[in-house]
Amino acid sequence: MIIKGGSRGEGAALGNYLQHKEADERATVLEVKGTVAKHIVGALKEMEAYADGTKCEKPLYHAIISPQPDHPLSRAQLIESVDLLEKELGLQGQPRIIVAHEKDGREHYHIAWARIDLLTMKAIPDSHNYRKHEEVARELERRFDHPRVQGAHAERDGPDGARVERPDRSPSRAELRQEERTGIKGKDVKAQVTALFRASDNAEAFKTALEDAGYILARGDRRDFVLVDRAGGDHSLARRIVGMKAAPLRDFMASLDRNSLPSVEEAKVLVRDRLSGYSDFDQQCWQDTLAANAIEAVRDSRKQDALDKTTNADAIAWEDALADHAIARARREDELLWEWRRQRAQDRKENRLEKSYAQGADYVTQSQAATKHHKQRQKSIDNHAPRPRQPGEPAGDDERLEELLRDHDRDRRRAEQAGSALSGGAKDPIAAALGSVEMTEGLQQRMDRMQGDAGGQSPVNRDDWAPDKQREAPGGGRTRSR
Repeated sequence: MIIKGGSRGEGAALGNYLQHKEADERATVLEVKGTVAKHIVGALKEMEAYADGTKCEKPLYHAIISPQPDHPLSRAQLIESVDLLEKELGLQGQPRIIVAHEKDGREHYHIAWARIDLLTMKAIPDSHNYRKHEEVARELERRFDHPRVQGAHAERDGPDGARVERPDRSPSRAELRQEERTGIKGKDVKAQVTALFRASDNAEAFKTALEDAGYILARGDRRDFVLVDRAGGDHSLARRIVGMKAAPLRDFMASLDRNSLPSVEEAKVLVRDRLSGYSDFDQQCWQDTLAANAIEAVRDSRKQDALDKTTNADAIAWEDALADHAIARARREDELLWEWRRQRAQDRKENRLEKSYAQGADYVTQSQAATKHHKQRQKSIDNHAPRPRQPGEPAGDDERLEELLRDHDRDRRRAEQAGSALSGGAKDPIAAALGSVEMTEGLQQRMDRMQGDAGGQSPVNRDDWAPDKQREAPGGGRTRSR
């Protein structure tokens, strides 16, 4: 029993293929479960629509169960096989369809599941599916007493327990279609190319032998080297040599320049020209074109290298300029931020001062707030006192004012000392001050009048002029205080 499968999309195309009846082939729908639609295309479109809320690009899993022709499966055995495969793949409870195809008396079965779990809206993993296929196939062979098929991934020991060589993989559907179209079997190409490889000493000799046999060696897009046969079919070179892997083949072909080889499409065009008939001149022109393309590719590579170097230097200079601009901008933003913070602190301080003055309308509250503000200003002045003047440094305005005040105080003390000496050591400050002043007649009369000695009049009572003394009103009464 052989089981194959994999994840895929394009549910409508799969539905059309499952319903398509080829020559002498019969398609029978056996089961449609878990979907609203009951026909194949509608059910597969519905399963594919589950992925609209996810990022899954392959929301379907398509598997094929192919028993040996002389050991067909009953309907009960088929359901048991599908349930076991479904459990092993982790697709239990998912919507599914089962279609039977029969051709030349041999029946095989197609099963399609929805991979999207509607509870989690995630795709069910499909890793290690090849091994799971073989494990289910071996288990079903034991259950149904079918002949054992040697697997490539699971149970690789032979019937006697000895280790056996991994069997070749079976051809894919695309390879089978190509064989039907070209009439060239893949196993025949493998035998011929293997013989040519073993008879060649190097890559150039192997390439020449392939061309003599009618093959064209081309460079692949995803594969290193591809063979194009005389009918236009393409083959992976590594898979057409027995026992060959991709890495050893790459080492063997290292001396061959892949850029000098045509692409797969160019090789197929060359094959069509051969089939239609072309001359040696056309072949020479083709070789000249390939050589010119290879030379141009080398020149383009060198130009690109030089351009990359220039581009890298320009990119570095541009990045440096961007970095400098970013640094200058960050510094400017820091300065603006600090200025804004300083201005905001000053505004808050002034607001607090205004609030302190406005705490009360009475004289006491206003006086206390003014006193507090005066202390704060005095403290700020003390904290920002000017530094002492250095030797040889010119004096500032404040220092010159202090010097003038000191000179004035010094002159005043000298005048007091001189007046004291003239008045015989009098302690009266007024007399001491008058001792150094030239007395005139008008000044003397003014002084006598102030002292109350002029004209025999009584001296002026200074207590009557006291600002806080209550004065008498006419009639002996008192004036009302405002």
